[in-house]
Amino acid sequence: MSGMLNFDFLDDVRRMNKRQLYYQFLNFGMIVSSALMIWKGLMVVTGSESPIVVVLSGSMEPAFHRGDLLFLTNYKEEPIRVGEIVVFKIEGRDIPIVHRVLKVHEKEDGSVKFLTKGDNNSVDDRGLYAPGQLWLDKKDVVGRARGFVPYVGIVTILMNDYPKFKYAILICLGIFVLVHRE
Repeated sequence: MSGMLNFDFLDDVRRMNKRQLYYQFLNFGMIVSSALMIWKGLMVVTGSESPIVVVLSGSMEPAFHRGDLLFLTNYKEEPIRVGEIVVFKIEGRDIPIVHRVLKVHEKEDGSVKFLTKGDNNSVDDRGLYAPGQLWLDKKDVVGRARGFVPYVGIVTILMNDYPKFKYAILICLGIFVLVHRE
């Protein structure tokens, strides 16, 4: 290469006939739809709208570190208990939070309210909740941590922190799928 990028993949695409090119696009579509079906299947099996999440902060250290991949379940019939690690969403925030249940209040009418705190935080999460909210309800829970794989989610963090990196990875994967003929 004399100062220019090597675009051999463009030559590969040009050499394909229309039928091969359509096949490659269909193959790419099958990969994407398979991934979506697997995700939806996991949602049904686990009862969680997000069966897999990445820990984005160090608030749960030493239990979980930034970049750990958590596997969640959210079966409605299971009671929430003190010490359990839950993932919850707050009204007005897009990103779920992974923290431990600190206190649980069960009322006579069957409703349950609870308070959370990050293991590495000095105070409870009331400052993170929506204005005027002092407790979480079961409806706020996205899932409960059932297992984890350390640091596998660091790629997700890199893609969020560096959008150009995300687009470069997606473009490379797309080119690979389109050009790879097997």
